[in-house]
Amino acid sequence: MVLPVVAIVGQPNVGKSTLFNRIINERLAIVEDKPGVTRDRNYAQAEWLGHKFDLIDTGGITWEDGRIEDEIRAQAEIAIDEADVIVALTSATNQVTNLDERIAQMLYQTKKPVILAVNKADNPEQRMDIYDFYSLGLGEPIPISSVHGTGIGDLLDRIVSELPKDLNNNDSDQISFSVIGRPNVGKSSIVNRLLGEKRVIVNNEEGTTRDAVDTPFEGEDGTKYRIVDTAGIRRRGKVYEKTEKYSVMRAMSAIEHSNVVCLVLDASTGIREQDKHVAGYAHDAGRGIIIVVNKWDLPKKNSNSGKEFEQTIREEFQYLDYAPIIFVSAKTGQNLDQIPKMVKRVHENQVQRIRSSVLNDLLLEASKLVPTPIIKGKRLRVYYMTQVAVNPPTFVVFVNDPELMHFSYERFLINQLRDNFDFTGTPIKVIGRKRK
Repeated sequence: MVLPVVAIVGQPNVGKSTLFNRIINERLAIVEDKPGVTRDRNYAQAEWLGHKFDLIDTGGITWEDGRIEDEIRAQAEIAIDEADVIVALTSATNQVTNLDERIAQMLYQTKKPVILAVNKADNPEQRMDIYDFYSLGLGEPIPISSVHGTGIGDLLDRIVSELPKDLNNNDSDQISFSVIGRPNVGKSSIVNRLLGEKRVIVNNEEGTTRDAVDTPFEGEDGTKYRIVDTAGIRRRGKVYEKTEKYSVMRAMSAIEHSNVVCLVLDASTGIREQDKHVAGYAHDAGRGIIIVVNKWDLPKKNSNSGKEFEQTIREEFQYLDYAPIIFVSAKTGQNLDQIPKMVKRVHENQVQRIRSSVLNDLLLEASKLVPTPIIKGKRLRVYYMTQVAVNPPTFVVFVNDPELMHFSYERFLINQLRDNFDFTGTPIKVIGRKRK
């Protein structure tokens, strides 16, 4: 499910991180009473009255010698660009400053809902003395205290009222898939070949692609696809250039918006540690995954090269044992036509539903193969199984005591599901629940 995004922006030391922590109800952002503590954006999921949204905490926007600092400006602009609703945070202790006015002018141009909140209104006098903030032209100011929680409910009510309602009304017949991987593995070249046009910039230099680019196209069988070419994801410690930091976040967003993810590896350089981190993002998100080995035309090969490389992949990505592997060459076009076909197959596996009667027949046979575990003298008793969700397929097993549902037995049930049904490319979740 694609969630709306809310960004908190403002000058330094107005309490953005404190507000962020208050809304998500945990101490995630670093809070210190001096400007400039928050440098990168923090992301977290928040919920109010049943409405979920992604929340971004940004670094403080400042000007020095008439210039906005480059890194903070880029950070704020990306957050504003990603956001569906913007909270402009000011401080009652400062009253209206020139910095507030400049930030307000920046927000005028977004054409997005902007909610003005006046923080540090800790007492009744401060909550009443907020009329000067009307001069910012951002509507009625909402007095709050992030430290004490005063006015936070009113602010959240306003945020929820401004959230877009149609983010998930995409073409239901369209399969969305993203192309992810570390820089310079050939993601853009694959996209261009699939689309038959030079849709994204291709350059033999790491980090050429900065943004995620969405492009719809139609397969040979008439299937509708939407392909997203993401900026290369680099290891956090190696992301020096400011624009690459934000490319990582946009790639993460592309994964979130995809049905299926194609993880691209470079056959010429082999598997690197960063490839595992990239794969982990998609796996943790529960997306369907296809492993695409690009540049297969480059390394010297023998008749066993494919099997040997596949074995290496299985050893290095043991948690992706369900992911199919395709060897391709974006340069020659080798096997690229297999990607859309496999995307379609994986997506169909993600959304398939298995009848409860069939699942319970499987459960009966499984119990004959492997006895349920005994933990601390107590045996796990399994009563029945039902499927409760798709994307990814999720199954609930009703048992006498969920604490007896050992990970190894969950893995056994998952393997039984894979042996009996085609779940190629998609993770499976099995949840133990106590029978009422």
